[in-house]
Amino acid sequence: MLKRMSVVRGAIVADADDEADGAMAEGTAAEQANGRVKAGRKILPIVEGVVLVAALLAPLVLQDYLTVFATRVVILALFALSFDLVWGYAGIMSFGQALFFGSAGYGVALLARDLDITNIFLVLPAGMLIGLTFALLLGGFLLLGRHPSSVIFVSLGTLTGSYAADRLARGWYYLGGQNGIPSIAPMSLGSYEFSEGPAFYYLVLGILVVVYLLCRFLVRSQFGLALAGLRENEQRIAFFGYKAQHLKAIIFTIGGAVAGLAGSLYAFHEGFVWPNMVGVVVSTQVVLYVLFGGSGTLIGAVIGAVIVEGVSFWLSDNYRDIWPIILGLLLLLVILFRPLGLISFVLGERERVGSFGAKVKEKRDAP
Repeated sequence: MLKRMSVVRGAIVADADDEADGAMAEGTAAEQANGRVKAGRKILPIVEGVVLVAALLAPLVLQDYLTVFATRVVILALFALSFDLVWGYAGIMSFGQALFFGSAGYGVALLARDLDITNIFLVLPAGMLIGLTFALLLGGFLLLGRHPSSVIFVSLGTLTGSYAADRLARGWYYLGGQNGIPSIAPMSLGSYEFSEGPAFYYLVLGILVVVYLLCRFLVRSQFGLALAGLRENEQRIAFFGYKAQHLKAIIFTIGGAVAGLAGSLYAFHEGFVWPNMVGVVVSTQVVLYVLFGGSGTLIGAVIGAVIVEGVSFWLSDNYRDIWPIILGLLLLLVILFRPLGLISFVLGERERVGSFGAKVKEKRDAP
């Protein structure tokens, strides 16, 4: 097993080195980019620390209504994290991530409405279980067939699932139809009820930090090494004997659980759920978060969600008639000129792939 993982490390490093060599051959600009790669090996912890400090201090400087908005953004950042796991690390373009997000929201809303269950230790695990179950069923159908699934097949399959869930929610009277489920009771812990404000913000931020650390541990583990190889060269990973489709199904299911957790928090924070939460619009929205911030880094998804939502909020307040056009142009410019997202300004390709190659090199240099 260890021997096979060492071979995978070598393959990933070789792919990264090939990309770096090709970039260096393009001229001075590429050499500068390569210098940024070398200098950026320890940039990621700094970026994560800056983002965490800014998030901790935000409620102290923001007005009350902006704290409520910031709480919503943190929940959406958690949602973006789930998609980055799926796409950034396994290469699965899921246009149905909102299916897990929204179904968990509807699930906890029904628990609160019909069973009067709002305890945080019951509703949040229930939301994760709902998201995990839907992801397991959909992923099993799309990814675990006799033949490997193409990217287009999975993309269209997840898109179809999200659209079908949207139509079902709109037409099912039990789920409130077009109006959704309003007036959800606040999430509680004993006799304490979490309402909008700093308490809810720090609760959501704490959950985001814990999930982020677990995801960071996962993608830097031996399993994460296999995922990195899967992202860089799926055929080579299959040649080494790994079942690539099984790896994809596992990370797809984990992503669904994280999306379900985000959907549960979102439902209680907003106080209602509606069909758009499971629809194509929200599924596309989370793709834009990760595209804008940078895929395969985790922190890029968080930054992308914060910037896109923040810019949207500011533009909609100042340019009410044309703000979607301005936002669309900004997103287009970033995708055209920075395909790896805004995080690529400070984070090099080698650090995005991982530090597995550095460990191998240190071992070889040892006497």
